[in-house]
Amino acid sequence: MSRARVRSFDPIADRNAQVLVLGSMPGRKSLQARQYYAHRQNAFWRIVCGLLEIDPSLPYAERVRALRSARIAVWDVLHSCVRQGSMDAKIENHTEKANDFRGFFRTHRKITHVFFNGAKAEASFKRHVSGGIDATAFLFARLPSTSPANAAVPFNRKLKAWRTILRG
Repeated sequence: MSRARVRSFDPIADRNAQVLVLGSMPGRKSLQARQYYAHRQNAFWRIVCGLLEIDPSLPYAERVRALRSARIAVWDVLHSCVRQGSMDAKIENHTEKANDFRGFFRTHRKITHVFFNGAKAEASFKRHVSGGIDATAFLFARLPSTSPANAAVPFNRKLKAWRTILRG
């Protein structure tokens, strides 16, 4: 399997967002589909749809609309990186380039809570972004990764932990 520079895509967000959920970098299936969390074994949509009380089988555009209505934004910390495959563990740290969070927070001024979808997202944010923003303006918390690679954490424990995004 070859190493390749991969690039994330635009955030799901509008100016009313109060909560931001950050992943690290979309996996191969998500990049191919141009949809966040497109891998069918990723628990993100099952969790979020459960919390928002919507059907997870709704078309992607309707799930995105529900996120926006709930004032939840979704993005990735990294704009690009070199990675073999889809696993966060395969991201070559020295190749990471972060998204423009200064610009993002400037246009999304109502965001008060930032949640990391797993350890890699949090680590990359701390490495590349924290020093360039007013971190005191936000509450930060790491949630258990929804990735299928995080199979050690049962779904019900993930769901319970993720409830906090509704209290944002």
